[in-house]
Amino acid sequence: MYWYLNVLKNYICFRGRAKRKEFWYFVLFQILAVLIISFLERLFAVANPEIYMGWFSAVYLLLTFLPALAVNARRLHDINCSAWWLLLHLIPFIGTVILLILAALKGQAGSNKYSSDNRINSQKNTSDQTNG
Repeated sequence: MYWYLNVLKNYICFRGRAKRKEFWYFVLFQILAVLIISFLERLFAVANPEIYMGWFSAVYLLLTFLPALAVNARRLHDINCSAWWLLLHLIPFIGTVILLILAALKGQAGSNKYSSDNRINSQKNTSDQTNG
C-alpha cells in the first residue's frame, strides 16, 4: 500500500526514476481497485451490463490516469529510456505488451541521463549505519 500511495503523492512528477517494486505494486493495487469497484457496481446494478463497469470505475480510472502515466514515465527512465516510449500505448495490445516487458527489465545501476540511482545511496547509508 505504501508504494501505491507514494505514486499518488508524486502524481505530477515525471522526472526521476521508479523502481520495479514501485511500478508493479501500483499496477497490482490499480487492478485490485478496479476489480472491487466494478464488482460493487455490478452488485448494486449500476454497471453497464455490456462492459461490466460503470461511472464509478470510469471516474476512478480518470483520477488515477495522471499518476499511472507519471510512474510509467519514471519506470522508463529507470531503464534509461525516454518517456516518449509511452506513445507505444497508442498501438493496440502490442504497444502495451512491449511497455510491460520494458517495465519488467532491471533498472540501470548507477546514474543515467535521467537521474542518479538512489538504490546505491540507500545501500551505502544502510551499510554505514550497520558498520558504524
